[in-house]
Amino acid sequence: MAGEQLDTIDDRVLSGLRRWPDVEAPNLHAVDASDRLILDEAAAAIAESGPGEVVVIGDAYGALTIGAAAIGATGIRVFQDSIVGERALAANAAGAVDYVSLPLGADLVRGARVVLMQLPRSLAELDELAAWIASAADPAVRVYAGGRIKHMTTAMNEVLARHLGRVDVTHARQKSRVLIASQPLPSEPPMIAREFHTDLGIWVCATGATFAGTRIDIGTRALLAVLPTVAPDATTAADLGCGSGVVAAVLAQARPELAVLASDVSAGAVASARATAEANRLTNVTVTRDDALGGQPDASLDLVVLNPPFHLGATVHTGAASKLFAAAARVLKQGGELVTVYNSHLGYRAELTRVVGPTDELSRTSKFTVTRSRKN
Repeated sequence: MAGEQLDTIDDRVLSGLRRWPDVEAPNLHAVDASDRLILDEAAAAIAESGPGEVVVIGDAYGALTIGAAAIGATGIRVFQDSIVGERALAANAAGAVDYVSLPLGADLVRGARVVLMQLPRSLAELDELAAWIASAADPAVRVYAGGRIKHMTTAMNEVLARHLGRVDVTHARQKSRVLIASQPLPSEPPMIAREFHTDLGIWVCATGATFAGTRIDIGTRALLAVLPTVAPDATTAADLGCGSGVVAAVLAQARPELAVLASDVSAGAVASARATAEANRLTNVTVTRDDALGGQPDASLDLVVLNPPFHLGATVHTGAASKLFAAAARVLKQGGELVTVYNSHLGYRAELTRVVGPTDELSRTSKFTVTRSRKN
């Protein structure tokens, strides 16, 4: 029966979902086989749930939330790390789905009996999510955590088992699988990690969802190396896609007169960047969760620094970088500078020149290139 019901949901609802306002392309999809398998495995539990007992975590564009509502869930509580995902869900739901978006924390999962979750790529993020579930959900909770098999590892089972005493594995379907976890164990709410980097003289703080955690990856180090030479007269700057806020912190510490905006689509990154600024007692850093500086006025910044992603979700795609280049061009003042680090094989220089303005190379290795583009 559940399978028959899900087929109806797929035809009527899920196949019509869009990724907007995220990048859309023929090879990028709003729903995948793992969404459908999670809903299929959880259908009976969803149908038996009471109001507010279903929680959805990591829903890319709304498939899990909208699918659960079609099965009968009401008062669904949803956490999506990306603000783009939140906006896509709102657009796809069009006011017709009974759900509320909440931040990650005890209120999200308190008393939950069914949790639908797309498995994150980061084990640290999975550990954080599982700890929150185990610390506040109903003792009878069942967690349906799915993903594409090529991105799943047995380490994910082990991480879930730290916080939930039983982990069952479903049969594969369409290259997807679901881990069903239950029997929560005593767990404490997770803490933000922190590490002091003596070479830079700063603390770096990170949630589980933050790229590189408290480490400083080599691409970021290449970007940091050129900062003393760029935009010496700048009074306003943005760290676009700030992650843990390392670049914003180094800029703010070196230039106390500079007003630095740290911005990211990720709730985890924003929490990390805010904690990094606070740990280093930086009063000239403002942190915001935003999509491509959408809340920033045109021609308002002297400097933008950027380490763009080269993938969208699990798909290698340059669309995210192109979107951020256009955003930087919009917010930069005339003569303002965009400083970008990227994998050398990507060759973004021509696009940066076309979208932003004249672009010169500041450093280059076999792995990373750093460029400076001046706004025309």
